[in-house]
Amino acid sequence: MSEEASVSRTGMGGRDLDEARALYEDDYTGSGFVAELSDESFAYRYTVVGDENMTLRSSMFLGSIQGSIQPENEYVVSWILGGSGVMDVGRDETELTLGRPAMFPTGRPFAFDFKDYRQSLIHFRAGFLELVAAEHEGALQAPIRFDHTAEPAPAALARWKAVVDETALHILQKAPTTLQMAELTRRTAVTLLDTFPHETTVLPPELLLPRNHRLRQAVDFLHAHAHEPLSTSAVAEEAGLSPRSLQQAFQRQLGVSPTEYLRGIRLDRVRAELANLAPEHSTVAEVAARWGFTNPGRFAGAYVARFGEYPRRTLSR
Repeated sequence: MSEEASVSRTGMGGRDLDEARALYEDDYTGSGFVAELSDESFAYRYTVVGDENMTLRSSMFLGSIQGSIQPENEYVVSWILGGSGVMDVGRDETELTLGRPAMFPTGRPFAFDFKDYRQSLIHFRAGFLELVAAEHEGALQAPIRFDHTAEPAPAALARWKAVVDETALHILQKAPTTLQMAELTRRTAVTLLDTFPHETTVLPPELLLPRNHRLRQAVDFLHAHAHEPLSTSAVAEEAGLSPRSLQQAFQRQLGVSPTEYLRGIRLDRVRAELANLAPEHSTVAEVAARWGFTNPGRFAGAYVARFGEYPRRTLSR
């Protein structure tokens, strides 16, 4: 028999406006929060139920609240059941419709403006959802870029609602076993990927061949740890190869060295950040430095060669 899953349940609420503002600002890595009274008698309630990979949340805030947030290491989908809400204010603004789910913008901070709302949310741990995407879609385990402005097809939304209803029934009203919780979490994650438009990092066809499974391990490792200092020896050890064999495998199948492949991954990450940042919030030099590039001229040349435009052009769009 499978043991009961370890499901955490927390809830906070009250009528203190400053307490509520601080709670949301802290939980969503926020800044510049402004919370004010509305015509409603102020009250708030915030509950979280789930495990380390997925949590179901509910939020009620009878007042107005604005600010900027960037949830860390999470992907979030939400829908409002009452009141009003606008995400990505001043950029790709999305006005929420009652009952219709929408993804949070990914990979960057975004401004919001909500009033007198009741909201349901599902949070997925980033590493978990990225692993499910890699297995489900044959993609690399890497950051996922959701289009929060896209409207899913009605049939897809109907499937999503059915899965969420079943998941909520088991987690909120029953005591799921460990196996049940794992199945519910994975099924909800797969349905999210099937419902909401997104981009993943597609694997080169060569890496899908069984004989190249060690090379696939190395590539997955590079993507998962591109933000860390890496040596060819460390990558080779992870893949169960000698450094020489790793070099030969990369050259034979991908036409580049492991170091060149890693540089390409980091260039892709720079481009993704620049595309999601506003010029007043960051500079090309800051983002390039964050991803380990030290020579501005060589960096710009490599960027143009890979993407056909200068990095400052990406940032200014």
